[in-house]
This record gives sequence, structure tokens and C-alpha cells, in this order.
Amino acid sequence: MITLFHAPRSRSSRMIFLLEELGARYRIKTVDIRRGNGTGAADSANPHPHGKVPAIEDDGTVVFESAAIACYLTDKFPDAGIGPVVGSPLRGAYLTWLAYYAGVMEPAWVGKFMGLTPPRGTAGWVDPDEVMVYVNHTLERGPYLLGESFSAVDILVGTTFALFMGGPLLGRTALLEDYVQRVTSRPACVRAQARENG
Repeated sequence: MITLFHAPRSRSSRMIFLLEELGARYRIKTVDIRRGNGTGAADSANPHPHGKVPAIEDDGTVVFESAAIACYLTDKFPDAGIGPVVGSPLRGAYLTWLAYYAGVMEPAWVGKFMGLTPPRGTAGWVDPDEVMVYVNHTLERGPYLLGESFSAVDILVGTTFALFMGGPLLGRTALLEDYVQRVTSRPACVRAQARENG
């Protein structure tokens, strides 16, 4: 059975959604984390080397960071159909979006939140508006980031948009609202929210 190391109202919440979508057997181990408001602390029960979440343990194998967990779990449960397998024409796009989310999208938003504006071309940083041009162009062509196919990438991106859309980090548009609604209205997301709040 998979163990999800989880802190409520954090990035690990979307991993409950992912596990529900996959139909995986899992248990949730709630751990403490350092919060942005200064509360919380690193928890010795958490295998993440920096005390963050999410992290999972699967029969002795520890995986941490959302994109890595998404790839690991969708490869482990290919029959769920939300992670294109090796050989699929969508595999390259899937891996690219996982890496883009972790390496470009999140740093862009965190930089904006912290008031950082590194020079263009510095260490791969781009402006959040530039990210959204690419995201919007992609969503205009299909209901999901891989076109017609819902994937674990949509869980990462869609739940992030759900949190920040309409605030100072991310504008509200009909295109994004529709996308977020498609992602967060899935039965697995509803079940995950019940487990998060229960």
C-alpha cells in the first residue's frame, strides 16, 4: 500500500486527487510542515529531506516532489489512463509538461509572489505572463493540456489555478475558469476534497 505524507491545505492535497483518480490503495500519514506564516516545523516522520510535502513511500521506495510522484504513480498504474506510457505519442508532451510545471511555471509564480524579477534568460526564469501565453495557447486547442486526454499534469496545473486564479498571481479568464471547472469537478477530485477535509 502507498503511504502519502500529507499536510492539509498544501501541495500534497492534489496527490490525494491523483491517488483517487488512479484507484490506488493508499493511506494518508499527516505530518507537520513549516508554513509561510512561521508556524509548523520539520517532522521526523516525513521522509522528504527538506521536510516538505508531498512525499510517498511505496514498498520501501520513497518518491518526493509533485512531478516525480505524478510520473512514478501514473507509470505504476497505467490502466488508469492518465499518464501516457512509454511508446505513446503523448508521452513526450506529458513528460515535458511535468518538467515545465516544476521547472518553469512554479518558479515564475513564486518569483512574482516574492517580488523577484530576474533578468530574462537567467537560470531558465520567465515572466508569469509569458507562461500564461503558452498555457492559454495550449488550452485553446483542447480541453486539457494534452488535448483531449486528461492527465496527471492537469491535476498539478488545474489545482494550482484553482487556488490562485483571480488573485494577484493569476488573472481570471473564461478559458481558465472552464479548465479549472473541468478538472476540479471530476469525481476523484470531489472524493479527495472529502478526505482532505474529513
